[in-house]
Amino acid sequence: MKYLAVLGRQPLISLAELESLYQNVRPLSVELAEFETEGVPNIRRLGGSQKIAKEISGTVLEFLETLPQDKKITLGVSDFSRGSGAYVAQKEALKLKRIMVKLGYSVRVVPNKSSILSSATSFHNHLFAENKIELIKFGKKFYRVIGVQNIDAYVGRDQERPARDAKVGMLPPKLAQILINLCGDLPAESRLLDPFCGTGVVLQEAALIGYKPYGTDVSERMVEYSRRNLEWLYAGGRHKSSQEPSRDQRGALLEHGLARNDGLRQTCSEESYDWSPAQNCFQGDATNFQWEPPIDAVACETYLGRPMSLPPAEIKLKQEKQECSSIILGFLKNLSAQIKSGTPVVIAVPAWLRSNGDYERLKLLDEIKNLGYNVKSFRNLGQKDLLYHRDQQVVAREIIVLRKK
Repeated sequence: MKYLAVLGRQPLISLAELESLYQNVRPLSVELAEFETEGVPNIRRLGGSQKIAKEISGTVLEFLETLPQDKKITLGVSDFSRGSGAYVAQKEALKLKRIMVKLGYSVRVVPNKSSILSSATSFHNHLFAENKIELIKFGKKFYRVIGVQNIDAYVGRDQERPARDAKVGMLPPKLAQILINLCGDLPAESRLLDPFCGTGVVLQEAALIGYKPYGTDVSERMVEYSRRNLEWLYAGGRHKSSQEPSRDQRGALLEHGLARNDGLRQTCSEESYDWSPAQNCFQGDATNFQWEPPIDAVACETYLGRPMSLPPAEIKLKQEKQECSSIILGFLKNLSAQIKSGTPVVIAVPAWLRSNGDYERLKLLDEIKNLGYNVKSFRNLGQKDLLYHRDQQVVAREIIVLRKK
C-alpha cells in the first residue's frame, strides 16, 4: 500500500528515517515523500514526519461517496501542487464541499491561511477521524491524512520530566525517536543501549516504542536523572512506579503522549520481564564499560563537547575536536568487541558552526570503518545531509548510521 509523508523541518533526515523503516521511499518534493508498507504506518512512531496520508485509489468522487452519511463532515485541504496558495487550496476545498452537499452531506470547511494546513490545525481539528478529513493534493493525486504528529505530547515528555539539566544540553524527543528508528524496525522487546544516556531521552522514547531501555553514563548524577525520568514516564507522568508497562500500557503512552488523563494499570503483562530503572541504568565510562548482553541495538548522542553560544576560535575548536574524537572512537572500539555482527549502531556526533555559516565536522568515517563497522548508505541522501541543527545553532549534530561488520 502506498502512503505519503509530510516531512519535518529536517526533510533529508526525515527521509533517512523513512528509508530505515519502510520500503520504496521516493521523495516527491522537498516536503513530501511516498513510501510503501504492508501494515498501517503509525505517526506516533515517527519523529521526522508531520503527517501520514494514504493514497486514494480511484477518483475523489468515488472516495467521497464512501464517507458516512449519518454524520457531519469536517473537511480540510492541503495543496502541495506547484503554484498553489491559500486561495487555490480554499477554492479546492469549497469545490469538494459543493460536491458533497449534492451527495447529501453536511460539511464544514477548515479555512486555509496558506496552501497547507499546519500540523497544529490538523491535529486540533482531529482531521484524521472517520468524519473529520484532511485531503492532501499533489498535482492530480489525492491522499487522505490518517495521522498527524502530536506536538503537545513531545512538549509534555520533554518539559514535564522531573529531572532536566539545560547545562548538559537537551536532546529533543523527536531526534531521539529518529536515532532509534534509524536502527531499523527491530523486533518487539529488543534491548536498546544508550551508553551516553544523560537524562534518559533516548531511553524513554525506546520504552514508548516497545523496546527494553538500557542506559549508562559516566556521570552518576545523569544516571539518577535517567532513572527518575523513566520511573515518571512508566507511571504515566503522575506518580512513581518501578514496574515495566505492559504492551497495552505502552500503547496508551504512545496514544496520549503521557497518559496523564487515563493513567496506567499497575500490573505487568505475562510477557514482561523483571524491570526497573535501577537495574537497567548504570554509571560507567563508555570507553571501557562492560555492558551486559544482549545488546540488540545502540542509539545515542555521544559527547558533544562544551556548550557554546558563539563559534569557537580555531585553537579552541581544535582542542574540542581532539577531545570529542578520542571519546567517540574509544567508545566505538570498546563497543565493537561486545556486540554481534549486524547490530545497528546510530550515533549523533558534534559539528561546529564557523564564521562562514558552514559546519565543521569530525570526519571520523575512515577510522570508524577500521574499528569494525560499516557505514550505511541511503538511497535518497548522502552522509553530508545527515546534519541536525536549528538556524545558527553553534553545536550541531551529525548522525552516523553504522552496522557491526
